[in-house]
Amino acid sequence: MAYLSQELASASPAKRVLMLYTRAIGALHDAIRAIEAGDIQRRWSANSQAVKVIEALWITLDMDRGGEIAANLDRLYGFMLNHLLAVDIHNDPKPAKDVIALLEPLRQSWQELADREGDTAAATSPDSAPSASGTPDSADAPPTRIIVSA
Repeated sequence: MAYLSQELASASPAKRVLMLYTRAIGALHDAIRAIEAGDIQRRWSANSQAVKVIEALWITLDMDRGGEIAANLDRLYGFMLNHLLAVDIHNDPKPAKDVIALLEPLRQSWQELADREGDTAAATSPDSAPSASGTPDSADAPPTRIIVSA
């Protein structure tokens, strides 16, 4: 947990969103494997983790500034959450696979953004690069923060 907390604290906002998408997809893959193995408790736990991540993404949408993209994501996250109910109700992997197919392009987009941010950070001078603590060494560069409320 300490490693995860440190990784989250030092990650850019794009990297944090990427980590959420990756976690949701991983949990859904685990739910599918649990269904195949007949492990109902593991399926429920994994599907619940995916639902919690998607809920976190959903409630942190900035509908005022997000415009059409936020509106589309609002509808998409609602659809995903509704669709994932069938995983537990019917012990069916198909809804999980459907949601993975929706999450994967979003995850890829955030991966590209995080990679571009990484390329930009690598191109900056050593004076403005983040230190091991995840905060900028330069007094002129403010730390990047993301606020997620539940």
